[in-house]
Amino acid sequence: MKKNTKNWKLKVIDNIVWVLLLIGVIVFIILKPNYFNPIANPSLYLNIPMQASVMGVMTIGLAGTILLGDIDLSCVGIMAVSAATGILIFKNGIVPIPIAMIIILIMGALLGFVNGVLIAKLKAVALIETLAMNTLLAGVVLAITRGRTITINEKGYTILGQGKIGGFLPFLVIIFLLVYIIMYFVWNRTALGRSLFAVGGNARCAKVSGINVDRIRIAAFTISGLMAGLAGLMLSSKMGSINSVFGSSYSMDIIAAAVIGGTSLAGGVGKVSGVLGGVLLLNFIQVGLQVFGMDSYYVEAATGLIILLAVLIDSFRVRLSNKE
Repeated sequence: MKKNTKNWKLKVIDNIVWVLLLIGVIVFIILKPNYFNPIANPSLYLNIPMQASVMGVMTIGLAGTILLGDIDLSCVGIMAVSAATGILIFKNGIVPIPIAMIIILIMGALLGFVNGVLIAKLKAVALIETLAMNTLLAGVVLAITRGRTITINEKGYTILGQGKIGGFLPFLVIIFLLVYIIMYFVWNRTALGRSLFAVGGNARCAKVSGINVDRIRIAAFTISGLMAGLAGLMLSSKMGSINSVFGSSYSMDIIAAAVIGGTSLAGGVGKVSGVLGGVLLLNFIQVGLQVFGMDSYYVEAATGLIILLAVLIDSFRVRLSNKE
């Protein structure tokens, strides 16, 4: 009986993000039916994935490093430097727009690769190394922009972030969904995905079983950098500009979304569907609070509470799994 109760609790906790999302939708519909009713206002529920797209792409990359029991705090810095590099190379007439977009992705992956090498080969602590890298990259962006906004109005670039298929389905949402489909396949159907869970669960046992732990770490941080670069491309295309604080609002949100989505900070536990739920939940709550007229400062405080809730849920999950 106790075992069945424990299994039931674990199932609920593992899918808590979708339970919370459903509760949130119901509560908001009751409080403001004219706005949150999906039948009366379907555009709201089409707009949520649009707003979540950039953060969602970054979050799934970050989640891969959390699976290892590490963390990547340089995502925002990588996205900003990657986007700034591509835009400046294009604006200076060095390469055309398509090549500039590819350079943004390559730059993100390269910076992620550097993180991975420093952490895997030089045994740097991921928390400190990526925090230092983020600070360094923030300084680079500030030097590049000199505190000014760099605009890019060419349709060939902005269409990615502002264009829609059929007039209603944004390209950003399509990219967002494709990334999650691909990452679901990677996590659940490839040797890399299985190795991520194995290394996160017990790195020493994974090494003994023949897994190249260093290579897996480098791969995870490279993917995180690639996703950050893609997010930078998406956001700069959507905004049509980049500035010295580009993407800084995502720094804590992506951690909150990954953890509340079930990716354990202890490593070895996580689901792509959970990360998706965490991203949608966080964006839905933030939009809902703004609709109710809550000041942006309080919305930030609410995000902090969600992060705290996520950490507590993760702690409870670990304790329950360990039969404490």
